[in-house]
Amino acid sequence: MTGLLRAEWTKFRTVRGWVLGMVLAALIIVLLGVFTAANNYSSCEGPDGDDCPAVPLGPDGSAVNDRFSFAHQVLDGDGEVTVRVASLTGTITYPPPDHDKIVPGVVPWAKAGIMIKESVRQGSAYAAMMVTGGHGTRLQHNFDGDAAGSPGASWLRLTRAGDTITGAESADGVRWTTVGTVRLAGLPPIVRVGLFAASPCDLTVTQGDLGGTIGKCRLARAVAAFDHVSLAGNPWTHDDVGAMRGAPALSQGAFRESGDTFTVSGSGDIGPYGLEGGQPVERTLSGAYTGLIVVIVVAVMFITAEYRRGMIRTTLLASPRRGRVLVAKALVLGAVTFVTALIAALVAVPLCRRILRGNGNYLLPVSTATELRVVLGTAALLAVAAVLALAVGALFRRSAAAVITAITVIVLPHVLATASVLPVELSQWLLRLTPAAGFAIQQSVPEYPQVTGHYVPQMGYYPLPPWGGFGVLCGYAALALGLAVVQLRRRDA
Repeated sequence: MTGLLRAEWTKFRTVRGWVLGMVLAALIIVLLGVFTAANNYSSCEGPDGDDCPAVPLGPDGSAVNDRFSFAHQVLDGDGEVTVRVASLTGTITYPPPDHDKIVPGVVPWAKAGIMIKESVRQGSAYAAMMVTGGHGTRLQHNFDGDAAGSPGASWLRLTRAGDTITGAESADGVRWTTVGTVRLAGLPPIVRVGLFAASPCDLTVTQGDLGGTIGKCRLARAVAAFDHVSLAGNPWTHDDVGAMRGAPALSQGAFRESGDTFTVSGSGDIGPYGLEGGQPVERTLSGAYTGLIVVIVVAVMFITAEYRRGMIRTTLLASPRRGRVLVAKALVLGAVTFVTALIAALVAVPLCRRILRGNGNYLLPVSTATELRVVLGTAALLAVAAVLALAVGALFRRSAAAVITAITVIVLPHVLATASVLPVELSQWLLRLTPAAGFAIQQSVPEYPQVTGHYVPQMGYYPLPPWGGFGVLCGYAALALGLAVVQLRRRDA
């Protein structure tokens, strides 16, 4: 097998067109990424003409949404707070031309309850026990932690012991059920504890005239009434956490105390940011789609050129075990493509990042592991797609037919699914069932079930998890290569 690998590598590197093709693919990945970044400017501007505030970062360094109405007191050391959410109502404001139309309504992820938070600084650690508009009670913490309670409980309790917070719920205030326990590492002795309310926008999605979808996000406001509040004797402070200067009055929070009843109202959300929060790391690799087409052409030519020139007979005479010949070609082609794409990605990512930042764009922070997965995954995506194209070339033995077929099954489904020309359901099925599912390996920001969002391919979200989608592509490549090996063994060269 070593001799076959050496022979196939020698063939590849001695054909100038194939080598130049790989160089061209790498240049396309870098240059198209630079072109896209250079033409991507941020239009974000604050109400007073200044730049919009930076996206807050959570305890783990990820971008978060931390905007809510908070009536709080000081909690020094361990303690417990219990409340009953007597009611949760809300309003929805329609934008122009119906901007004066305000209707009652509570969106499913409107939330109100009790919270222990490190401080009122955006992004600081917290744990909250809450009632939601349509998802029952929840224990949420540090923006992406979410544990479900029951749908009918209205009594809420948070207990602090050091940096451990326990959330519990009850339907009658007598029988309590623990929803979960979370740890807020490094929580200081003095924290803030109190009542909060928040409501993300009312998201509606309609079908566009030319396919795809149109999403509208209407301003929503939650109003929560609390009683049986165990906090007593200390002065209350109200903060509209994360509120922007000059924001519309309808989006501002409020707090009112009347006897033993407390009312908190507010807009916003508490949770991780999605792709709407800024530019994801995969945006720097937008040239990979076009570079893949060049890789497909080179991969097909790597096998069909031998059939066209009759050299395949010489190759098979030198190695009678035909299957090994095709496997050796796949290994050499896959390795060359992976290294080429990896070098291009390592150049494109930091270069395009610098350009995007220079144009005023905010880049979503990701963990080192996620960024490595995106960069290495993109290189692996192109490598496996090259093997699939090679197998298609071996099956067709004709360059034009093989190139068209490979592009049709790998690239075209992704273009159709992300270009807003197909219904969402069809787009999602294309990215589940075709080799284009492999592009999911590039997604750096996951879909969060506890966050209102438009999670569709057109917005950069894939229906399969990154490694699941990549596994679909690998399955197609393995199947096609297996069929090509069987055909090569049965048919004359």
